[in-house]
Amino acid sequence: MSSFVVFVLEGYQKLISPFFGAMGSQCRFEPSCSQYMIDAVRSRGALVGVGIGIWRLARCNPFNQGGYDPAPPSQDVSRETI
Repeated sequence: MSSFVVFVLEGYQKLISPFFGAMGSQCRFEPSCSQYMIDAVRSRGALVGVGIGIWRLARCNPFNQGGYDPAPPSQDVSRETI
């Protein structure tokens, strides 16, 4: 499922996103929201990653300054044993 979500998002980046750039709109965050969601899906899985990505989209508004906001790292709970 994660591979499909990443495939769709990469298709969006290549086919649809360039038209928005040509119209003058630019993302207020770095990395872009689509790349953020790809990173979140790859590190957290499809369900959680898409949820995190939607939360990021909700923060994209005129009242948010934006800036550098990377996707949160995975919550790997494995520990080294001594």
